[in-house]
Amino acid sequence: QVQLMESGGGLVQAGGSLRLSCAASGSIFSINAMGWYRQAPGKQRELVAAITSGGSTNYADSVKGRFTISRDNAKNTASLLMNSLKPEDTAVYYCAGKNPLRGWTFWGQGTQVTVSS
Repeated sequence: QVQLMESGGGLVQAGGSLRLSCAASGSIFSINAMGWYRQAPGKQRELVAAITSGGSTNYADSVKGRFTISRDNAKNTASLLMNSLKPEDTAVYYCAGKNPLRGWTFWGQGTQVTVSS
């Protein structure tokens, strides 16, 4: 089992920045990628950004050029730097771990990000 703990959410004005962090513990060997999902009220959960253990990244089109995901394999952490935040980025952000066979299986408890206009 893998445990994921997020930190770093909060309230920020439009145009501002926030950094989210995720610490993984437990059976780290069972995941080969970490990512960030978000879910806004009334909407489905969507993948925001992901990074493999080798460092390959992918981003949702809506955040490309504004968000940067990074990973420290030695510390088992992943971070999401969010710049030029918009009100539509407001959501609960979840750290996720991907098992190569079972997919996105492990989830953190979520952290609220609110962007005011």
